[in-house]
Order: sequence, then structure tokens, then C-alpha cells
Amino acid sequence: MTYHPHIPDGSNATIHSAVSATGTPVYGETYRIPARCGVAVIAKDGDLLNINNPSGYQVCDFWAFRLNNLNEYLSMSHSRTHLGKLIPELGDTLVSNLRSNMVTLESSDTPISHDTLIAACDHHRYQQLGVHAYHDNCTDNLRMATQAIGQKIPLVPDPFNLWMNVPISPSNTVSFEPPVSSENSRVLLRIHGDCLLVMSACPQDITPVNGEGKNPSHLEFSISN
Repeated sequence: MTYHPHIPDGSNATIHSAVSATGTPVYGETYRIPARCGVAVIAKDGDLLNINNPSGYQVCDFWAFRLNNLNEYLSMSHSRTHLGKLIPELGDTLVSNLRSNMVTLESSDTPISHDTLIAACDHHRYQQLGVHAYHDNCTDNLRMATQAIGQKIPLVPDPFNLWMNVPISPSNTVSFEPPVSSENSRVLLRIHGDCLLVMSACPQDITPVNGEGKNPSHLEFSISN
């Protein structure tokens, strides 16, 4: 079977959740990312992306691609090397696979709990977790969200997992824990260069990354300049 990184393994309401046909937003307008779905949006150099977590326990998988070259993208491995740390702090700038500035963490209500290690959930991950039927997942949300605005991504990078709590133990193991954020927690990111941004309200309901016993919830965002 031929693998195409832009083709999803299933579908959900993401394909109908675009902010506009081209992904161009209205500055200052608040948009909703439905629970278990994703949204793609175009941001210009210097724009501010404000993401709101109404429930407080919802993880947001976040990606950024350079608009004029989708082969350049926000890279977690390059950002960890650039920053010399696993979790970005306020004022830190994350970089692309070409080591150019992509996004700066301007503010966050929970600055110590944003993960850079874990790959986006996908169909195969849920099969490993014992789910045999199709399950909504962040990888497909990325694919559908970009399709919805006429973009075709060349690969699925590791996301910047906002509000995701993945502590590292003294024995160097990781665990998936409930978020430590509270209702209406916010993250503010400054965008460097014109970018295609994608956010997924993570549909994970097998591990407690979206809260112990919680159902995946919606997110909100706006863009300003």
C-alpha cells in the first residue's frame, strides 16, 4: 500500500470546520475548534495566536508550516536543541527544521506543562491501545484541517503539545498524566514569518492526557496583529 502523508485514515467534522475557504481569519474574531477535531489557519509575520482552553483539561496538538515552503515546519527536535531544554519557558522561541524562528511563547497560564516529546496520536496508536475500529486522532485532524483549506502537507511532524502533562521520572521513563491547567487557561504565541498553523483538540480518551475520566472538549482561538 502506498503511503501518502496528507491522506487521512478516516474522517470527522474537521473537514467542515475551516475558518474560511483559504484559512484566512478575521483578526480579533474568536473561532471554535470542535472537540476531537482540528482547524487550520493562515497567520502573518508578527501575528499573535491566542488559544483558550475553556475546560482547562483539553490538550491542543499544534503545528506550524512555512507558508511559502511547507517542507519547512516547526520542529520539536530542533527546538529542544536550540533551547537546551525539554519544555519551553515564557519568552522562548521554537524553531523550524531549518533552524529559523517559528513561534515565541509570549504567555501561558501553565508554562511548565507543554510537551515537546510525544508524537501525535494516529490510527495505529489507537490499535496499539486496543481500539480496533477507527478512532478520531490528531494526525488525521492535521490532514483534514489542511485539506479543508486547499493545502497538502508533505509530512506529519511531531506537534507542540499544549497543556499536555508528560513528566519524566528519575529513571528516565515518561507517563501520561492529567493536565495541571485550570478553566480558561490561555497560551499566547507570536508567529515569525507567514505560516500555516494547525490546532487539534486532541481526541485521546484512552489515556488520561485530557483529564482522568474526562471527555475531550473544544478549544477556542483568535489571531491579532
